[in-house]
Amino acid sequence: MNDRPPEVVERPAAELTFDEALAELQRTVAELEAGGQQLERSIALYERGVALHERCATLLAEAELKVQQLVSRAGGALEAIDVRPEDAREAEPE
Repeated sequence: MNDRPPEVVERPAAELTFDEALAELQRTVAELEAGGQQLERSIALYERGVALHERCATLLAEAELKVQQLVSRAGGALEAIDVRPEDAREAEPE
């Protein structure tokens, strides 16, 4: 009988929301810190952690750009402009 747990199919990091990626990153770091894994498992965890960290960083950068792109309208209302990091450019001074 096989005593090993079945392999978990992980969703690609690029498909995760920020909250999902952060939660999985925290679990991954905790598992690495606990130790006791075989080398191959530790490497796989580290690689997954890097991918999750990059996903979180990308989503945070996108959020920061959206906040930076908030435009004040007449009357004090705010309008959010949907941008992606690759589309962003430095705001020109008025």
